[in-house]
Amino acid sequence: MKTTVFTAILIGLATQISAQDAQVTIQQDSKIDELVKLYTKVHANSGFYQIQVGFGNYKKAQELLDQVEVDFPTWYSKIEFESPTYRVRLGRFKTKLEAERKYLEVRKKYPDAMLLKPEEKESKS
Repeated sequence: MKTTVFTAILIGLATQISAQDAQVTIQQDSKIDELVKLYTKVHANSGFYQIQVGFGNYKKAQELLDQVEVDFPTWYSKIEFESPTYRVRLGRFKTKLEAERKYLEVRKKYPDAMLLKPEEKESKS
């Protein structure tokens, strides 16, 4: 008898308990998206081998970049500023072997080119 009453009370309580339905709305500043894009752009080179074709002032770097884009139109290329000069970098190669093969190809046209190793990320302890 006690088990029947206990079971009935338990079933009665279970039907009375219902899950909460809620909706969360997150409002964030639109500048957060801009910051995420900027962060992604700045850290875009992490983990990739690149070839530095040359460096100098902005005008020289822009002229070099234009020439590189003509010589290697399908490759990723950009100008990066590292004080006090602008550097023209080419490619985003995952493996050292691929980077070295492309580097030999680039050296034919740009003998001063340098192969750059991927930047190592510091671990936060």
